[in-house]
Amino acid sequence: MLTKILYIDTSKYKYWVEDRKDLFEEWLGGTGVAVQLMKENMDPKIDAFDEESTIVFAVGPLNSAYPLASKTVAMFKSPLTGNLGESHAGGRTSTSIANAGYGAIVIKGKSKKPIYIVIDNDKVYFRDARVIWGIEDSLIVARIIAENERGRGIRSIMRIGGAGEKLVRYACVTTETYRHFGRLGLGAVLGSKNIKAIVVIGRGCRKIKDRKSYKEIYDEIFKLATKSDAMKKYHLLGTAVNVKPLNEKKGLPVMNLKSTSFEYAENLSGESLAEIIGRRIACAHCPVACIHIAVLRLPYENEPYFYKTLMLSYDYEPIYSLGTMLGMKTREDFLKVLYKVEAYALDAMTTGVCLAWATEATEKGLISEKETIVKLEFGNSDAYAEAVKYIVHQPNEFYRILAQGVEKASEVYGGKEFALAFGGNEMPGYHTGYAAHIGYLIGLRHSHLDNAGYSVDQKIDSYPKPEELVQKLMKEEQWRQILSSLVVCFFARGIYKPEIVCKALKPIGIEIEENELNKLGEKIYFEKLRLKKAMGFDAKKLRIPERIFETETPHGKLEKEYINQALEYFAKVVENC
Repeated sequence: MLTKILYIDTSKYKYWVEDRKDLFEEWLGGTGVAVQLMKENMDPKIDAFDEESTIVFAVGPLNSAYPLASKTVAMFKSPLTGNLGESHAGGRTSTSIANAGYGAIVIKGKSKKPIYIVIDNDKVYFRDARVIWGIEDSLIVARIIAENERGRGIRSIMRIGGAGEKLVRYACVTTETYRHFGRLGLGAVLGSKNIKAIVVIGRGCRKIKDRKSYKEIYDEIFKLATKSDAMKKYHLLGTAVNVKPLNEKKGLPVMNLKSTSFEYAENLSGESLAEIIGRRIACAHCPVACIHIAVLRLPYENEPYFYKTLMLSYDYEPIYSLGTMLGMKTREDFLKVLYKVEAYALDAMTTGVCLAWATEATEKGLISEKETIVKLEFGNSDAYAEAVKYIVHQPNEFYRILAQGVEKASEVYGGKEFALAFGGNEMPGYHTGYAAHIGYLIGLRHSHLDNAGYSVDQKIDSYPKPEELVQKLMKEEQWRQILSSLVVCFFARGIYKPEIVCKALKPIGIEIEENELNKLGEKIYFEKLRLKKAMGFDAKKLRIPERIFETETPHGKLEKEYINQALEYFAKVVENC
């Protein structure tokens, strides 16, 4: 069982290790442990960019041991929402942390100069990063570090780009080449601490208590994974397979949600992008390989017949946010904007929603080309690529405000009724019905992945009472606290059901009953909710974007009263927790 916690104080360039068996025995790992470490190590009222603001990276008991247990939880105070931030990333990070011998890493303080941190099993090194500070392309940063650090094949390189350095409130952290701690601004928090990157080299391996039963349950999980619907669906086309069905059902947000179907959706579909696919890759210990890499050839400005070839990972969310939300008509136009977002290490969803709002605000005369510098028009990929650069460089007051998110921008310039943010976090790519939007509002990350309301919408014929729908969404989110404490990919939720989880834990020395797991999920959920409250969350102040009532969903237009009743019920839950 992974019970050691590595603490890093970047102000003093010191580190130490504590064995917290008590913490892991009670809270399992991942999200469960991260919540407690946030409570122990940070004043919940401080600013996200305060020197004592804390970042926690946490893995779980299944990481580096079982298939699809490939995620790392990052927890921090979000500079975008001013509340709890939580982001999950795949790749090799969880395996590297676990094989280095840690269940969690806690980072606080602020370096006096730009640094990157190297964690090599039980040693931590603080490298001078002044020479790479200012390099805006996160991929170039990773290549430079990779050439200078050992551990190829067993290491993870988490780093920020230009957006994190400039403290864009939705800057992300890229890990390996194609995975991200995407939402809520972790990249900006690292940037505020003058941390350019974190390298984790894991040289150890997991210790198994009962190798015979471990092999048996490993084989069972592997077979379930390779025969699952997730394998068939996500290996072939990835999550981009969702574009065409959502478009046909009229659940696909288009041009700032002015519409939910798009005549050019076929050009942005998984089937279309598969025609230019370069390769598929997988996270560590995952047989699915859902990461799809497209090949984009861009001509050099002054060199005819000479191209640079870019490899870009894509999935449904960036296709929605940088494709259909911005009215892109071709896959190449979408990929050109995605390239800029990836290079600067910005969250794709928030960036796309911000640019879509800015485009409509321009159409309505709330802002002009004086503010935007380039003429923002739906479908104009060149203008959007330039605007992405301006979000990072912030050449004027407008872009300084837009770098703080759509909630802030609409407060300053107007257009709040079509500013698509929920709890301060920009809208995910599903306008499927009541459950999706209520789910975004009440989810503790304000994410579609909190409780999968969009999935409920697509399976339901008629809605129950608002209170019952909230209870259903909360119950799903409570079970997902277990999945994110183990830590497994949510695509594997159909595999890692309570019975399988209990069987998988036993060979590595953890015995727990199914009913205990469910109780623990509920316990973690309310611990996290209490932490959100301590950080200032008030369910009574949740804002519903008016635009969601104006546009058709697969269930017709939504009624405000239903969502209001749901939020009133949830506010009582929050008040009493």
